[in-house]
Amino acid sequence: MKEFDYVIIGGGCAGLSLAYELEVHEKLKDKTLAIIEPRSEYKRDKTWSFWKVVPHNFDDCVKKNLKNFTINISNKTNHLECKDYPYQSIDSRLFYEKTNNKLKENKNISFFKDISKINTKNSFIFNSVPEIKKNHNNLWQHFCGVEIETKNNFFDEEIFNLMDFDCEQRESVHFFYTLPYSKNKALIETTWLSKMNDNSQKDYDNQIKEYIEKNLKIKNYEITYKEEGAIPLFYPLYKREGNKLNIGTAGGMTRLSTGYTFLNIQEHSKYLRENIENISNSKRFEISKKYQFLDDIFLRVLNKHPEKMSNIFFNMFETSPKTVIKFLSNKSNFFEDLKIILKMPKWTFIKALFY
Repeated sequence: MKEFDYVIIGGGCAGLSLAYELEVHEKLKDKTLAIIEPRSEYKRDKTWSFWKVVPHNFDDCVKKNLKNFTINISNKTNHLECKDYPYQSIDSRLFYEKTNNKLKENKNISFFKDISKINTKNSFIFNSVPEIKKNHNNLWQHFCGVEIETKNNFFDEEIFNLMDFDCEQRESVHFFYTLPYSKNKALIETTWLSKMNDNSQKDYDNQIKEYIEKNLKIKNYEITYKEEGAIPLFYPLYKREGNKLNIGTAGGMTRLSTGYTFLNIQEHSKYLRENIENISNSKRFEISKKYQFLDDIFLRVLNKHPEKMSNIFFNMFETSPKTVIKFLSNKSNFFEDLKIILKMPKWTFIKALFY
């Protein structure tokens, strides 16, 4: 069986981002790479959205840039603006096309559906498939989104709704998200922050239909695309072995309080590319311990007091939007962290230290 210098397990966002980063910086001119991915063809299956706080390789895959957004709770709306960090939404189809087209130019890069087809004894392995133990107490961000097209112009294409909590909560944390692509086209998503063992929350189609027709008051529309997903709000098992390193969600690149992963993957890919010549001895790249600690407390409160979370999210954004965005994107300084902390219900969060 054929041997390779590097092996990437999983040809999704993390695996393709790393392969692309290595290729465009000519780290694979004299090295071989195998990408293990079972799918036969790549189709649009995800939408990755984030505030652009650092440069990345995929600006040409961005479907929408926005600088204005809203957050809703019952009978209250906060209109916010952040010119410094545009909110970007990436179409996975464009991402897959760009990365695959580039990687196919290099004969040193091969794709396989099964790792058993190659010899990995002397390879360095980057694994993007998380090892998750079943635990009914773990929190997840699970969601379903549909792209709709309306007959008449309905949406303001210059503003998106980040969180609308004016919906049924079912003793959990539930909100809707609306991202307009044009005046008559938008992605509308129902999102839950909860344990995954409650199937009563998974009537996604009914939730979306009711929200579109009752909350948005849209009667005539067509669903043109649908996506579902679940993001673990806990760190998967991480084992650093001599010739194996985890990337993506498997490598702890998901920010647990938000589910944001895409930009963390890009920064991790850059770090691995910069250290590829001595990868076996490189230090682990991880989200700052500061954010890990704060997210842990935040999720304890979410788990214990889901009924308080809509107000907590709403009040958090009453500080400067730029400050909140930097905090959610792992780029805040001590004074910015302090501004966020002071917006939290102090006694609730202090008690959470002892849950």
